[in-house]
Amino acid sequence: MKQPGDINANGQQLLRVTAAKGNDFNARVWVLKCRRCGEVYGCNGADAWQRKCPRCQQAAAGLPIPAERDGEKWTREEHIIAFNLYSQIPFGSIHMNNPKVIELAALLGRSVGSVSFKLSNFARLDPTLQARGIRGLQHGAKGEEAVWDEFANNSEQLAFESARLLAQYLGQTVEEAAEIDVSDLPPPGVEREAIVRLRVNQSFFRRRVLSAYKFRCCVTGLPMPPLLVASHIVPWADDAANRLNPRNGLCLNALHDRAFDRGLMIVDEGLRVRFSQRVRNEAADAGDSADWLLAFDGRELILPPKFSPDLTLLARHRERWRTAA
Repeated sequence: MKQPGDINANGQQLLRVTAAKGNDFNARVWVLKCRRCGEVYGCNGADAWQRKCPRCQQAAAGLPIPAERDGEKWTREEHIIAFNLYSQIPFGSIHMNNPKVIELAALLGRSVGSVSFKLSNFARLDPTLQARGIRGLQHGAKGEEAVWDEFANNSEQLAFESARLLAQYLGQTVEEAAEIDVSDLPPPGVEREAIVRLRVNQSFFRRRVLSAYKFRCCVTGLPMPPLLVASHIVPWADDAANRLNPRNGLCLNALHDRAFDRGLMIVDEGLRVRFSQRVRNEAADAGDSADWLLAFDGRELILPPKFSPDLTLLARHRERWRTAA
């Protein structure tokens, strides 16, 4: 093990090599993450190649993780990486016990409290949270505002850059960091790069929308991520400016996503689910098999704590499918 991203035979991944002194002769502290349980801990660099996890492999306790950058000004890169995580975990999960917050702190060389505070402070820029009276520091940091504005003006570029920077810190490819499928990608070249960029951004949108809804379908409440879809209100191809806007997304189960995408289901002005007459007519012939789908007709959406759907975009969806209703 020499570089971030390397994994030893016991499934322990190297996150970061620090300059802090360990508790062995001339050793430096390395930061490891257990690929089995997610535990993040420090160890002597000389032992990293054989280290086992202190939580799930009953190894000796890890060393404290150095936070040598605490007190230093946050860089643009750090703000972008923090924004990436802020966008992809539920607001109520931004706390010091969240494994993702702990891991990001270990990567950046900052304390968990500092990272948690930084993530929470992005809330002051979120109009949906502001409407609920949730705010960070009154003034906050200019770096937060710069990244927020940059995403608003060039979301696709910043989303991809955030994934690239995170991959760089983790010692991974951007495909690995974004967890996208590469099995059907063409050989390296311009076409592959374009497809990777597209899939990385689509993955960013999916995580952002699903996390906003706390990984539950906003129609049925179904809490099974493998069956959930980040459904665009206005399609990806129809509105480049809102492709990655989480307020242009709904977290739906696969069946209601299909109905919404085909205009067989809309969301009315009161944020209630409505099905088209075509669905009602065909459901009458389908019998009990269609009852579950229509059971949610008239139900109010289960709204997320942040990134609630944009009413203007929902109106555009209704207008597009007006004749189908």
